[in-house]
Amino acid sequence: MSLRLTLAALLLAAAASPAAASSFAGTTAGGASASSAGTSASSSGRDKVVVEARADAASFVASDGRIRGVRLEAALHHLRAHSPGARDASDLELARSILAL
Repeated sequence: MSLRLTLAALLLAAAASPAAASSFAGTTAGGASASSAGTSASSSGRDKVVVEARADAASFVASDGRIRGVRLEAALHHLRAHSPGARDASDLELARSILAL
């Protein structure tokens, strides 16, 4: 499997991880609202951090890593925290994978 497909699979696995959703929702929405959000709301929250990073990822790739947006930084941190395979990938590889989704 190519590196691109492997990273895309890791990104999708991170987005599908319930633990990732609850910790992300817990840090952004607070305990009470996160626990009442339910499965469907947390599902959209899981994808949100990566999806919202697409514009920053495009700028990062186009500038050969010179432009680092806040949303890309959050997505890189999120992916590395929840996907062991993403920990070994470079920022540029992960940014390209975000764009490929």
